[in-house]
Amino acid sequence: MKNHIKTAQTEFPVLELIQQRWSPRAFADQPVSETDIHTILEAGSWAASSSNEQPWKYVYAMKGTPGFETLWNCLMEGNQGWTKHAAVLMVAIARKKFTRNGKDNVHAEHDLGMSNASMFLQAVSMDIYPHPMGGFFPDKVQEALSLPDDEKPVCMIAWGYPSNPEMLDEKNKQSEMQPRNRKHFSEFSRKI
Repeated sequence: MKNHIKTAQTEFPVLELIQQRWSPRAFADQPVSETDIHTILEAGSWAASSSNEQPWKYVYAMKGTPGFETLWNCLMEGNQGWTKHAAVLMVAIARKKFTRNGKDNVHAEHDLGMSNASMFLQAVSMDIYPHPMGGFFPDKVQEALSLPDDEKPVCMIAWGYPSNPEMLDEKNKQSEMQPRNRKHFSEFSRKI
């Protein structure tokens, strides 16, 4: 098996890109081009945001560079084992204040999530897969990137082309091979 794609089995028809989007841990030893990363970032720039503030910022590094090592060192140990194979590591950052008036932007993290979702779907359309992670040390990112206080590292993202799960340790391989599942929408929605 060259690569492994876990397609969602949905009750109702949704976009194929949504069905195909998932978060692999097994990445091929294949670089992602700078042009492809720019295309993905361009997709993120067109996400909706409160007052068109676009309160997101992304810092990324390609595998084999000092920047990659810097970001990799900010990950928790459980994520370091498999992310070393990713083609790109990225930090997704929310600006907590509106640039126009300096007031708190309570929607910043939501808007960053909108940008992330746009980037993820664009990437999947290019056969590049993202794996967002909460398992990192925000204070290490803050220090390593000299971020100002009004910028909050919200998640880190590993990017790459999916590969064979056999490359992973047993715990991660098991997770990689399990079928995808989600709560039924009736569990998180209601009609009034």
